[in-house]
Amino acid sequence: MNAPAENFKPWSRVAMAQRLAQDIPEGWAVNLGIGVPTMVADYIPLEREVILHSENGILGMGISPPEDQIDTWTINAGKSHVTLRPGASIIHHADSFAVIRGGHLDLCVLGAYEVAENGDIANWATLANDVAPGVGGAMDLAAGAKKLWVLMEHTTKEGQSKLVQRCSYPLTASSTVKRVYTNLAVVDITDRGFEVVDIVPGLSFESLQARTDAKLHRKDSKAA
Repeated sequence: MNAPAENFKPWSRVAMAQRLAQDIPEGWAVNLGIGVPTMVADYIPLEREVILHSENGILGMGISPPEDQIDTWTINAGKSHVTLRPGASIIHHADSFAVIRGGHLDLCVLGAYEVAENGDIANWATLANDVAPGVGGAMDLAAGAKKLWVLMEHTTKEGQSKLVQRCSYPLTASSTVKRVYTNLAVVDITDRGFEVVDIVPGLSFESLQARTDAKLHRKDSKAA
């Protein structure tokens, strides 16, 4: 993409996880998808009551354990070691999916290959290298959670935008994404399309647009 040169530093994955974690309200039940989204668990304030759900059967998941305190039996859906918060429960896999499909999750956070301006998400396979065996639980999570936020890089390694007008990869779910956190911005999905909530310091709105396939709108402006 032909983006203007500016003096800015993209948010790191840790900073992206921290930025998202600060927006999770008190009392929400939240599923964190495999990959970068699982990092969010480490940055939710301990005094904030957020119930973290893991697809493999945890309600009340905690932060990543120090290396000398790892319990090899306690892992999340991505097979990373985790801890349990006071009051946590270990539940059957079928019950875990009953939580998802029953609409009991306030929020799910997933990674993605693409997100479209109408809220479509593609996060399980690409046409270029379709080796995934299936969509897995992502489809249930995207459809079952009350809100879906996406945590991903703004562009591919080749510089192609991951915020697009229409997804070119196989869909995980249609019109479900409400907000996207990238290494460059926080963007809501509304009736107008992508509305920019926050931008990494030093990057202008115009430069963000130059790095984005779909049209962006300023959050504080009613203009099209």
